[in-house]
Amino acid sequence: MKSEKSFIFNPAESGLRKTLKEYEAVALRYIWTIDDEGAVSAATTAVVNEKLAPATISRASIIFFLNRLVVQGVLGFWDGTGKGGHHKIYFPLMDEKGYKKHLLKTIIDSMMRDFPEETQEAIKEYIESLKNQLEPV
Repeated sequence: MKSEKSFIFNPAESGLRKTLKEYEAVALRYIWTIDDEGAVSAATTAVVNEKLAPATISRASIIFFLNRLVVQGVLGFWDGTGKGGHHKIYFPLMDEKGYKKHLLKTIIDSMMRDFPEETQEAIKEYIESLKNQLEPV
């Protein structure tokens, strides 16, 4: 069973698409632009659907995604009230750079759990190759 804190890593993709669907990347970028002001799911859904038209993403899909990011510690929320009753107002707990570091740490932690020796060796080899690239010839 997949954990709520998990994500799927696709090395064939580029940028945020390595771990996010297209609509998820658009939604997260929107949340980053509004920062501490916060955004409700309805506004996030509207922005996503405007950017991805003619595709239509359901509000339920956006809510599920945003709540998943809350569980992962990427977003926070506070309860707001207004037309229609109570609703969550989402805000970022980490910026794009922090999110990318979060992804990398999650991947490394997972590999260390399952393949500690091999992961440590690969990291050491990678660091050594970086040192070699930076050394003057």
